[in-house]
Amino acid sequence: MKEFIVETSARHVHVTREDLDILYGKDYKLTVKKNLSQPGEFVSEEKVTVKGPKGELKFSILGPERKATQVEVSFTDARNLGLTPPIRESGHLDGACPCTIVGPNGEVESKGSVIVAKRHLHATEADAAELGVTNGEIIKVAVNSEDRKVIFDDVVVRVSNKYSLAMHLDTDEANAVSYGAQGIGHIFK
Repeated sequence: MKEFIVETSARHVHVTREDLDILYGKDYKLTVKKNLSQPGEFVSEEKVTVKGPKGELKFSILGPERKATQVEVSFTDARNLGLTPPIRESGHLDGACPCTIVGPNGEVESKGSVIVAKRHLHATEADAAELGVTNGEIIKVAVNSEDRKVIFDDVVVRVSNKYSLAMHLDTDEANAVSYGAQGIGHIFK
């Protein structure tokens, strides 16, 4: 059975060019701090504060810029902010919560950008064929750590040749497995 990495996707913000101009200044360019497992994506040096009705938290900005500003949180983060966001696939912001995003040069009143990202498996077409899965399919994944083995249901498969093979969990889900930043998973049938 083919194994793949399972990564923790901590809270973060994706921003549009327009919102980055407001938060950091006109034509500001994000500074790459660390490349991520998905090709072309990176954690930037830049951070913002996200405010909700109950509190505020610091978030890293992930690059590159996106078509829509999106704030990804765990349910624990959401409670600390006083929000009740929906679980959605990245880029699907219907019903997303509003928040205020504050940068060093300004702030953005986002009408609907906060979601809890649905756990998902990124795969290329070749990986998907080898795993026997298709784009949009819902699968179960067994994740192993030294201390715990957890089977996650309701994992959506996202297939694109722009991806590399990896599963993403939020911090609450990763804490349930007790593996830290990265573990190993395989499809459970």
